[in-house]
Amino acid sequence: MTDPLKALKAELLDVALEAAHRAGTFLRDGRPDDLGVAATKSSAVDVVTEMDIASEKLITEFLAERRPADGVLGEEGASLAGTSGVQWVVDPIDGTVNYLYGRPDWSVSVAARKDGETLVGVVHAPMRGETYRAVLAQGAFVGDRPALVRPAPPFEQALVGTGFGYLTERRERQAEVARRLVPKVRDIRRGGSAAIDLCDVATGRLDAYYERGLHPWDFAAGDLIAREAGALTGGRPGEPLSGELAIAAPPGLFEALQGLLEDLGAWHD
Repeated sequence: MTDPLKALKAELLDVALEAAHRAGTFLRDGRPDDLGVAATKSSAVDVVTEMDIASEKLITEFLAERRPADGVLGEEGASLAGTSGVQWVVDPIDGTVNYLYGRPDWSVSVAARKDGETLVGVVHAPMRGETYRAVLAQGAFVGDRPALVRPAPPFEQALVGTGFGYLTERRERQAEVARRLVPKVRDIRRGGSAAIDLCDVATGRLDAYYERGLHPWDFAAGDLIAREAGALTGGRPGEPLSGELAIAAPPGLFEALQGLLEDLGAWHD
């Protein structure tokens, strides 16, 4: 007898992979030389390009064609309740500023949730030539290779990724947390795409990652990929990963980083 949930996961993965690859190809091959800012969001440096908008339209139209009863939540305004219990959480370009400047660390992030639980996550990074994917309880992969976190190093040898928000007050607070953290670890990296940072934890390219101020579309796919690769994810002690605070690291490092970030007040501005 066919397992309905297993069949659903397989279908959602196929749809997510195709949506992310279609958008990634469009963004990579269609980027105009004179790409400019179409709008700003929370501040003058929190930008939206015409390609963000076009990419989200491409993805949502594809999803509507393939799974018309599903809901959608997208960064650039797509919002549809749906009737199937499945919701797609879409970031059409994660790392928009990188994309605007022609830097390579940007991605397309597509996740599918059912009844609030993420079942499938895909992060496609065209300029890296890599696609990260995970299905709940089925592991994580980069291409066809299993994705696995690095074993936890001693805290002082950890390479830690982070990111900064766009509001001045928040950035100042985040810079202070980073200033106090950096003497305690190997080093800090700031890549500019939360989805890629989470996948870098999943593939051992970072030991850990933390950030305050993410939105669901920033982390929905990457969170699942990191967890399926063996990472622990969460926020403040006892809390799930959220916009208040997002942390991902292997067991043995996660707990120490979470405790230090709590002490440093990384969860508030």
